[in-house]
Amino acid sequence: MQVKSSSLPHAILVFLTLVLMISFGFFKMGISLHIVLYLVLIWVAINARLLGHSFGDIRRMMGESISRSLSAIYVFLLIGMVIASFMKSGTVVALIYYGLDWITAQWFLPVGLILCAFMSLATGTSWGTVGTLGVVFIGIGTVLNIPLPLVAGMIISGATFGDKMSPVSDTTNLAAMSSDTDLYEHIRSMLYTTVPTFLIVLVVFAYMGYGVDQTASFAEIETIRGVLAAHFNLNPFITFIPIIVLFVLSMKRYAPEVTMTASIIVASIIAILYQENSVTTVANALWENKPAETGTKMIDDLLGRGGLYSMAWTLLLSLMAIAMGGILHSAGFLTVLLKGIIARIKSAGTLVAATIATAFAGNLSMGETYIVIILNSQLYKKAYKDKGVKSSVLSRSVEEGSTLTTALIPWSTTSIFYVTTLGVQTLDYAPYALLNYFNPLLAIVFAYFGIALFKTKDKTVKA
Repeated sequence: MQVKSSSLPHAILVFLTLVLMISFGFFKMGISLHIVLYLVLIWVAINARLLGHSFGDIRRMMGESISRSLSAIYVFLLIGMVIASFMKSGTVVALIYYGLDWITAQWFLPVGLILCAFMSLATGTSWGTVGTLGVVFIGIGTVLNIPLPLVAGMIISGATFGDKMSPVSDTTNLAAMSSDTDLYEHIRSMLYTTVPTFLIVLVVFAYMGYGVDQTASFAEIETIRGVLAAHFNLNPFITFIPIIVLFVLSMKRYAPEVTMTASIIVASIIAILYQENSVTTVANALWENKPAETGTKMIDDLLGRGGLYSMAWTLLLSLMAIAMGGILHSAGFLTVLLKGIIARIKSAGTLVAATIATAFAGNLSMGETYIVIILNSQLYKKAYKDKGVKSSVLSRSVEEGSTLTTALIPWSTTSIFYVTTLGVQTLDYAPYALLNYFNPLLAIVFAYFGIALFKTKDKTVKA
């Protein structure tokens, strides 16, 4: 069969059906997202076959796409072990213990923002941060009579910052992997837009927290600190070593695999020698961590996070989505679909704005960030190259349109988790999740002014 190029109506049909299958199958029927994506993969493969591509061609498209992502897949496998080893070594516990000691009524909101940011930076998960520190801060906010939507917005802003910036975050690695960007180049690129936004948000929350009642009881904080101190040795000069190793090696630009492996080894040694865990307990936790037995469910669940097995859900989903992206790209569906849009983009600033808007629209339609990150990276990869803009700007823009906005959409999986965990509705906390919409807006403004719009050496970029 002769290979044909996709027509625009055919490409639109493929994508509309893809979105409908994910939206209806996952959200309406409650089918596992992995199975939905498997069915979508079949749909895309059938349409590639209709264009004349053989099964061998389709398998090659999927294989090449996955092979380009192997380095990031290795990192994915290490993320769960980093989290588990940090739990066993007491590193995360120490962050919470000493962080809670900083809190006063007046500075509750800005300090809470910083603690949530540090927690998510260390663990790479906004969900884990919201499910642990977030629950603690909701309780404290109730005692302080601070409006809970405001508290929830603060928690989500801090948690999203770390989830976006952490080298052990799955979305951070997925965005870098999907756009063919070095992980640390991706993180460095995000610093230019995310750090200024974080500082603005910090000032706003500090202003909002000014004048809060100073007489409220902090007995709940002391109870939590007491439980942590009773079950862990918390000398900061020892427990902070793993995270220092992680950040120092990251700054020295060692490969992520080397950086993470070093921090896992150091944390495991501390867990065995200082926290007095058995070698077997620590080794098994690296595979699948188990909840602790402190008698406090929230803390037990926190200490049970991580392990190689915990990454299976995201990794398997990513493999199928990457394979699907390979077919969409190599069979020409993406090229045809974007040809009209990209032809109308005259500046790099408009390209960044379009990337962020498309990612947000993807979240609105599919409600699942992982797929949106992969699809948008595939959609715009060639356009950024043609405009002479570095892929690190693409990966940054994709994250700013997807990772940051998913919490603002009531039917997204992230928002559903936050609402269930914090007990505050999406539309109530959304106005206070300042980082989540300030950051994309600031990124667009920066792009139009040519700020942090990194270019390749062979092109001159018009902002």
